[in-house]
Amino acid sequence: MEFKIKMSDNQFSNKSISMIADIEGDFTDMINTEMPSELPILPVRNIVLFPGVVWPILLGRASSMKLARQAEKNGEVIGVVCQRDPDIEVPTYDDLYEYGVSAKIVKQFTLPGGNTTVIVQAQSRFHLDRLTKEKPFLKGEVTPMPDLHPDKHDREWKTAVDDLRRMAEEYISMVDEMSDEATFAIRNIHNDEMMLSFVCANMPFTIQEKIKLLGVETVKERLFGAMKALNREINLQKLKTDIRNKTREDIDEQQKNYFLQQQIKNLQAEMGNQQQPEKAELLRKARNKKWPDEIARIFYKEADKLDNFQPQSPDFNVQLNYLQTFVSLPWGEYTKDDLNLQRAQKILDHDHYGMEKVKERILEYMAVLSLRGDLKSPILCLYGPPGVGKTSLGKSIAEAMKRKYVRVSLGGLHDEAEIRGHRRTYIGAMPGRIIKSIQKAGSSNPVFILDEIDKVTQNTINGDPSSALLEVLDPEQNTAFHDNYLDVDYDLSKVMFIATANNLSTIPRPLLDRMEIIEVSGYITEEKIEIAKRHLIPRELDNTGLKTLSEKPKFSKATIEKIIEQYTRESGVRQLEKQINKAMRKLAYKRQVEDSLVNWKITPESLEDLLGKPPFYRDIYQGNEYAGVVTGLAWTSVGGEILFIETSLSKGKGSKLTLTGNLGDVMKESAVLALEYVKAHADKLGIDYRIFDNWNIHIHVPEGATPKDGPSAGITIATSIASALTQRKVRKNTAMTGEITLRGKVLPVGGIKEKILAAKRAGITDIVMCQENEKDILEIPEMYLKGVQFHYVENVQDVWNFALSDEIVDNPLKFEIEEEKDKDKSK
Repeated sequence: MEFKIKMSDNQFSNKSISMIADIEGDFTDMINTEMPSELPILPVRNIVLFPGVVWPILLGRASSMKLARQAEKNGEVIGVVCQRDPDIEVPTYDDLYEYGVSAKIVKQFTLPGGNTTVIVQAQSRFHLDRLTKEKPFLKGEVTPMPDLHPDKHDREWKTAVDDLRRMAEEYISMVDEMSDEATFAIRNIHNDEMMLSFVCANMPFTIQEKIKLLGVETVKERLFGAMKALNREINLQKLKTDIRNKTREDIDEQQKNYFLQQQIKNLQAEMGNQQQPEKAELLRKARNKKWPDEIARIFYKEADKLDNFQPQSPDFNVQLNYLQTFVSLPWGEYTKDDLNLQRAQKILDHDHYGMEKVKERILEYMAVLSLRGDLKSPILCLYGPPGVGKTSLGKSIAEAMKRKYVRVSLGGLHDEAEIRGHRRTYIGAMPGRIIKSIQKAGSSNPVFILDEIDKVTQNTINGDPSSALLEVLDPEQNTAFHDNYLDVDYDLSKVMFIATANNLSTIPRPLLDRMEIIEVSGYITEEKIEIAKRHLIPRELDNTGLKTLSEKPKFSKATIEKIIEQYTRESGVRQLEKQINKAMRKLAYKRQVEDSLVNWKITPESLEDLLGKPPFYRDIYQGNEYAGVVTGLAWTSVGGEILFIETSLSKGKGSKLTLTGNLGDVMKESAVLALEYVKAHADKLGIDYRIFDNWNIHIHVPEGATPKDGPSAGITIATSIASALTQRKVRKNTAMTGEITLRGKVLPVGGIKEKILAAKRAGITDIVMCQENEKDILEIPEMYLKGVQFHYVENVQDVWNFALSDEIVDNPLKFEIEEEKDKDKSK
């Protein structure tokens, strides 16, 4: 069967419009022509053909030219397949889309310049299964995909085709780039399926959309898909037209304003008012700013307002201050990070002893940043007791990364405007402390210390500063931090915020949730000795002027340890530094008065001459000679301590429990629990249950002036009561810590590291604790565990089995219980 193709007059133009206008003959027969199982494959760029369409293709590859010559010579059918990436010169199977069309070469000719162009007529669809040959041109194995045609009497099909024709004409009329010949062609295509192929091939759908339409088996479904895509393009074109019209109106308005402004300037020039030097300086600085276009537009708009004020006007100074703040901010200015991990590790270790978790987190961030190249800064919260170096650590981090360093103290902050700034409507308005600190730093990625964040006042008459901090410390919000004074958004996402706190319980939960919490625990004695030798003593030598002397004071390790143990009671090293400073001041005084008579070697014995009598003494283990005396372990804000639980018995009416020693509610409840457990298990201890009805129990914890609380003394109290009631000795050099439940289960407690060190100082060799605390022991360096054995328990019975020996104390208490006489005597 022969098919005659009607071409448009403009047979070869630069417009991307198919040249076909209509076809005579049976369209169905034409597109369902027989197709071989293997076809020469012509890869094309940005072209997707549909059945029936005739299209010019410019050939550039030598392989494509060979294919075209052979196919035209032999009258072969070829396969036309679009490339996924048009930049690939030698495509493989993965570089081609899976759907294509078979085609006949209608004509081939050479254009001026030597380029070859072929005009092809698309026929049937196929699926490209694989490539079978690559040279001299591509060949592929294909599977035909015959179309499922609609019924000729289908009214829905007819109506939809008419709508598609109307929509195509509407779109062409809206686009200036498409010629009127396209409208003429659409109106003169009488075959509905040919018209559908024409629209699919020529409308500006994406390549992916065209491939999807080509893969649709049912012609009717392809029609609906084309209508959906074309409707979107029409709406988009309408939107572009509306924007163009609005822009034209805005330009007209801008031209009007421009002429008015020029007239105002001319009048001012005639009156002798030239541009203020302040404004000229602002504009000079603004030219070098790397701010977004929107920020630049706002700045220049605000700068123009200066022309409306006289320099003597108060409003002029208000506006000038605002613009000076605006232009002095480091918009888009960042310092380059030094991501050398070895150097950073060296700086952090040099400046701070210990703090391994914090250092590890900073080095992790730097490692990820070096791999990724761009990363939002973490928001850390370092919490721990005072004087452990949380604030000074920020300086070391800034030095390690070569970033700027700024610090804001939030202690006692009670006004929300301190964070977000004041609105410019107020007299004396100024930006918040966040923006002012960024301005001071001179870069948009400093290390920013938010000191004492736990001491921010909440819900005051001036707002809630802690809620204002939510925007600062939320990584999802601080990319557009809004300062009320600036009245524009500022990006804080590259700022490394490090908050410090002593107590997490006073920080609102939403604010706490936005920060990464890292505990900075107090220093142990060994760590304090190293800090004193590396940092405190050299610093105080410089502060007191003794560094310049040829012979300098020398502190032995024993001397430093005595200062720590007997002259300070803290978790950090502030008091230690003050005591070292005091000792050196005394030496400086003696040096000036007695000159050569000064002994520069400071020993523990000579320490009292410099610092006076020691105000503190550490508790020492006192032996196991008494029943009811058990050694416990406690955590305090200044480190670990040992404490003694004492239980005594006295005759009385019974059922009376006395607690002394300034105990808190939790500790009192632990004592009640321990007593009830002992009563419930008296038979396992060999105790006569009648003792509880005839003897009173008194539990005391020495140092009554010191408040004590917490659940960790539970097993200690239970063991103390059991020892007193059985008069059995407690195992020598043993201490214990753990919470108990009413059924005798031992629960884990905290502060393990500090408690272990306190036990070692007191001469303890065996420590009893909960089985679940074993994981805490595994995280502690071996050097701190040397000389101590750990015994893990799960219930109070395990504690008694280990801690209570079979040996009775000297002079044990005798429990005499009088039998109740029967009042009814038998006659």
